[in-house]
Amino acid sequence: MGKKVVIVGPAYPLRGGLATFNERLARAFVEEGHEVTILTFKLQYPGFLFPGKTQFSAAQEPDDLKIDVAINSINPLNWIRVGRKYKKLMPDVVVFRYWMPFMGPCLGTIARFIKKNKYSRCYAITDNIIPHEKRIGDRPFTTYFLKSIHGFIAMSRKVLSDISLFNEDKPRKYIPHPLYDDFGPAIDKDVAKLALGLDAETNYLLFFGFIRAYKGLDLLLKSFKKVDRERINVKLMVAGEFYENEEYYLDLIEQLGLKDEVILHTDFIPNNHVPLYFSAVDMVTQTYKSATQSGVTQIAYYYKKPMLVTDVGGLAELIPHQKVGYVCAQDENEIARSIEDFYTGNRAESFRAHIEDERKRFEWSSLVEELLTLEKV
Repeated sequence: MGKKVVIVGPAYPLRGGLATFNERLARAFVEEGHEVTILTFKLQYPGFLFPGKTQFSAAQEPDDLKIDVAINSINPLNWIRVGRKYKKLMPDVVVFRYWMPFMGPCLGTIARFIKKNKYSRCYAITDNIIPHEKRIGDRPFTTYFLKSIHGFIAMSRKVLSDISLFNEDKPRKYIPHPLYDDFGPAIDKDVAKLALGLDAETNYLLFFGFIRAYKGLDLLLKSFKKVDRERINVKLMVAGEFYENEEYYLDLIEQLGLKDEVILHTDFIPNNHVPLYFSAVDMVTQTYKSATQSGVTQIAYYYKKPMLVTDVGGLAELIPHQKVGYVCAQDENEIARSIEDFYTGNRAESFRAHIEDERKRFEWSSLVEELLTLEKV
C-alpha cells in the first residue's frame, strides 16, 4: 500500500543540485506507488547569504510533481504555521534535506510540530553535518535539527561518521548518492563540441558546478599548468557560476599563462544544457580540498565519463582508482601525471567499461526503500 510522503527542501521555483535531487527523489517515490508532496521555500536564503546571481530557476515548472512553496527560512511564525499544517495532514514519512546549519532552526521547528501528531516519522538525508565553510552557531543549529529527527541517511561514510558526533543512538545508514539520470541522454561528442563552440580536434577536461574555495579549482589550475598540454592537445573547461570572488581565479589563470587553454562558461548551467558539457569532454575533474559526496560524480557516471578526484571526504569511495578514473592526493604533480596517463595510456575505453558495472550501485529505488524501512534496520 502506498505511503503519504513529504520531502522538505529546495525544489522548483528554486534551482541547483538540491532542487534537482529532491525532484528526482519525488519521482522515484511516485514510481514506487507513493503519494508525494515536496515542501519547499518561498524564501530560502536572505540575499546577504546567497553568493550567486539568483536563487530561482528559469525553467518551466514541472507538471508531474506536487510542490508546496511555503517555507520562509527566517520567519519563526511561518515555521510554526507550516509545521501545524503538515501535522494535520498526517504524512507517513517526512524526508528533510539537511545541507547547512543555517537551516537547522527552521527545519528543526517544522519537524517538531509535525511529530506532535504521534504518527509521522521524520527522517533526514544529511548532505553535510560539519559544513565546508564554518560560521558561528553551526553546532547548536545542527544539534537542534538532529534532535528533531527519528533517523538519518548519509550519502558518504564521512557524513555517517559525523552524525555520531551529535547522536549515537538513532537509526542511520549509508546509501551512496543515486545516479543523476534526468538531465537527458548523451549527445554525440562532435555535436556537443560544436554547440559549445569548442574545437573538434582538441581534448577537453571538465570542472563542473558552483565555484567555491573548497572545490579546489585553484589546485586544478596549478596542476593543469604542469600537464604537457601540447603533447596531448588538451584544454580545461570550467562550467559553473562563481560563488566567490572570481578575480582570484581570473588572475591565477593569467599568472599561469593559461588564458588560451582554459575555457570559462561561468554562468549558471541550466539542466537542459548539462548533456552538452558532459558529452563534449573526455574526463571530469574534482580536485576538492574537502568533500562529503558530490552530485557531479553521479552525473559523470550517468554520462559514462571517467573521473579524477582528490582523496577527500566521500569522493574516493565512489571512484575505484584506475578502474573508472583516478584518486589523487592534493598534489599538483600527481594530478598532472594522472591527466597525462589518461591520455597517453589510452585509458578512456577501459574506464568506461568499468563505469558500466559501477553505476549499477546507484539506484533511486534503493534510497526509497531505505527511507521507508530505516527504523527496521
